[in-house]
Amino acid sequence: MTKITIAVDGHSSCGKSTVAKEIAASFGLIYIDTGAMYRAVTLFALQNGLIDGDLVDSEGLQASMDSINIELRKNSNGDIETFLNGQNIEKEIRQIEVSSKVSAVSSLPFVRRKMVKIQQEMGRNGGVILDGRDIGTVVFPNADLKIFMTAAPEIRAMRRFEEMQQKGEKVTYEEILENVKSRDHADSTRKESPLVKADDALLLDNSHLNREEQMSWILERLKENNWL
Repeated sequence: MTKITIAVDGHSSCGKSTVAKEIAASFGLIYIDTGAMYRAVTLFALQNGLIDGDLVDSEGLQASMDSINIELRKNSNGDIETFLNGQNIEKEIRQIEVSSKVSAVSSLPFVRRKMVKIQQEMGRNGGVILDGRDIGTVVFPNADLKIFMTAAPEIRAMRRFEEMQQKGEKVTYEEILENVKSRDHADSTRKESPLVKADDALLLDNSHLNREEQMSWILERLKENNWL
């Protein structure tokens, strides 16, 4: 495959990471999980007492940004795992406590500036696929292919609920649905890099599509542009 850049944006819990990982594995692209990076900063803030309820100590977090080192490493199974200051935090950043705070942290301008800079450096040579909220609008506005993914909130919440049940997490469907809706609102209304569909992004509503159907849809888009 040509060393293209693919941007996958969309709402929370709509399967962006799952699809992006599969595309990366199928076509030899480097996968960059930008959401995990914001979750890592959020976990750091929680661990260091910089979040109290819904309030983020933005001054304290900004003063600590230089001490935050985030790495995305591939494990022996080929899966990407997130490390914060040398510690594997892949499990911790997927918990509901982090999910409920990440929108507030990721809306802070100094956080986004640092993460965007890191992401642009990671993908500067192409041959990458990134998923997040502002990849096609801010991080790589000239990406070769832009996809905007969405699904009904209730469907996204049920998928997330089933996933967390399989992992043994104690959380209710209602809690997850509330989290999904609140994140949608926060992501779409924040001042810094709000979640919007890029004008040239292709819409993929996967409310009623399985994984194979989604991959087939993306494969057709790649073929249409002679990237395969």
